Amino acid sequence: MTKETEAKDILLAEDDAEDVEIFKWALDEAKIPHTLRQASDGDMLFVMLKDKRPYILFLDLNLPCKNGLTCIQEIRQHPEYDDLPVVIYSGTSHDKQVEEAYRNGANIFMMKGMNIHNIITNLKRVFEIDWSSRAYYPSIAQFVLHG
Repeated sequence: MTKETEAKDILLAEDDAEDVEIFKWALDEAKIPHTLRQASDGDMLFVMLKDKRPYILFLDLNLPCKNGLTCIQEIRQHPEYDDLPVVIYSGTSHDKQVEEAYRNGANIFMMKGMNIHNIITNLKRVFEIDWSSRAYYPSIAQFVLHG
């Protein structure tokens, strides 16, 4: 298996079962080889991070226990996660939340959107980035992938 076709370990922190199913379906439709693990709240996320570091983390902002903004702050306080790609995966993009996620070290802010085709396109864009070779921190103007 080449590096491009190697299954990526994806951790999705999302508590909404329907959003999880849409995400799974979009990954399949985008033909992204993957293993998907899911944390349904902020506390479970940290247990799963310690258990196995993922290739990439998709993080909802509205999680029980610890919200996504609190999670990203805590993740970035641990040097072992400095190069962990964190994609905020949210249904809302209020300027304040976007700015706070950007300031706290998220790599990309991806909108869930209402159109599944936009989610597929955005997932393809996220996985076109070579996360293993460098840290990717775009300008704020390129930070949000709209859905």
